[in-house]
Amino acid sequence: MDSVRTPDSERSEASGRADENGGSDARGGPGTSDAVADNSLGRKVRSAARWSLINTVVMRLGNFATGILLARFALGPAEWGVYGIAQTVLLVLLSANELGVSLALIRWDGDPRRFAPTVLTLATASSVLLYAALFVSAPTVAGLLDSPHASGVLRVMCLCLVIDGVAQVPAGFLTREFAQGKRMLIDALNFVLSTAVTLALAFAGWGAMSFAWGAVVGNVAALVASAVAAPGTLRFGWDPQQARALLKFGLPLAGASLLALAVVNVDTMVVGSTLGGVSLGFYVLAFNMSGWPVRVISEAARRVSFAGFSRLADTPQALAQGFSRALAVLVTGTVPLCVLLGGLAGPVVHLVYGSKWLPAAEALPWLMALGLIRIGCELAYDCLVAVGQRRSLILVQGLWVLALVPVLIVCARSGGIVGVAQGHVLVGAVLVVPVFLHALGRAGIGLAHIARACAWPFLGGIVMTLVILAARHLLGDGTPAVFAIGAVALASYVLCVLPGLGFLRGARTPEAV
Repeated sequence: MDSVRTPDSERSEASGRADENGGSDARGGPGTSDAVADNSLGRKVRSAARWSLINTVVMRLGNFATGILLARFALGPAEWGVYGIAQTVLLVLLSANELGVSLALIRWDGDPRRFAPTVLTLATASSVLLYAALFVSAPTVAGLLDSPHASGVLRVMCLCLVIDGVAQVPAGFLTREFAQGKRMLIDALNFVLSTAVTLALAFAGWGAMSFAWGAVVGNVAALVASAVAAPGTLRFGWDPQQARALLKFGLPLAGASLLALAVVNVDTMVVGSTLGGVSLGFYVLAFNMSGWPVRVISEAARRVSFAGFSRLADTPQALAQGFSRALAVLVTGTVPLCVLLGGLAGPVVHLVYGSKWLPAAEALPWLMALGLIRIGCELAYDCLVAVGQRRSLILVQGLWVLALVPVLIVCARSGGIVGVAQGHVLVGAVLVVPVFLHALGRAGIGLAHIARACAWPFLGGIVMTLVILAARHLLGDGTPAVFAIGAVALASYVLCVLPGLGFLRGARTPEAV
């Protein structure tokens, strides 16, 4: 993911293609001042970010509660392992099922309704073909991952591929317009229905298949709701010139997204094939726990970051300021959650899921460190996509995957699930973070911007860690002690980040994302 200067030629070419296909500039008409446009954008981004954060927090809390019920009363590590395999395969396929063309709905200037029918046709056709290939190869895939019972779950859960392909266009319109309030209602409907089906089937003894049917029902409901929220967008059509332009734009991004998903899912495949289904169940639970802060904060930001960065891409100084402030907000909110879960891993797992899941706690501290790395890399990914560095994205993600595979295999054989988590952090910190820093520097986002964003939160994280270690030594790991330790650690963090609040308030300026 690189980008020195913003490649104006690539960006202009994409915008020009949209205009050639019947678009006109969607950002301000003749006589609209830059100040008015900036203020309007700032209001939209701030409103969308608030709705997105509320949405993500509510959904994640709901998923958290559902996971506790299932892990404590309905499913064991083996069933979680099968679910982990199916979820991993689905996520990897979802990263490229629409060939990257749906991002044009957000990125290209002009009226997206002129090329949306071609986007819908491409996304749906590619998703159907991908599902057909998965349906045929499901037994082989499950066997290679040492989980032969997962083939049926794979075939059902990956129906979401086709549903997702059809939903890309209405969802893209909602994202383009920063309509996160509507997205929240849609996600709530998805969550309620999918959770109800999953719980009903799990307690009826359906095992991992309950996740699959729950996902399908929820995604169908979300598709219908998205079509209602963005009327007139589910219209198929075909224009060869548009299709060529869309594929030229989207395929590099789809490749980069596929590699990005491989980065955070190759470990599941390594654990499943090397250590077996039970170990995979423990690892999946730990990985999901490590994703709590990442998903709550990072996903909320990513729903608006790409669209926001795209608006700033032509102004390097504004882009650097927007990225720095967005990173500061993300890191400030994420560091205390990561430190708490990592420092209190054993007591938290025992309290939340029960003693049978304690092996998962051994990997959790390392996975929390990985979560911090992922947050920064995902934001950098969105920023560099927005400035058009598609080829560099593929190179960086490819390097990451190539380094991960051998490292994780060796670490799994020598250290089990803890070794896998350590290998992830090693590759991320030693190889990937420096590469991203170099890429951002070439885009005009220097180390000074990044250091300013991270300095106070990282100092607060170090202080929190020391407080937790000392307090656990004095108070032990009982439930009252855990809550007391958490409160004291959070208070110490707040004191450490107070000097940086002025910079965070600057994130509310129009140029900040």
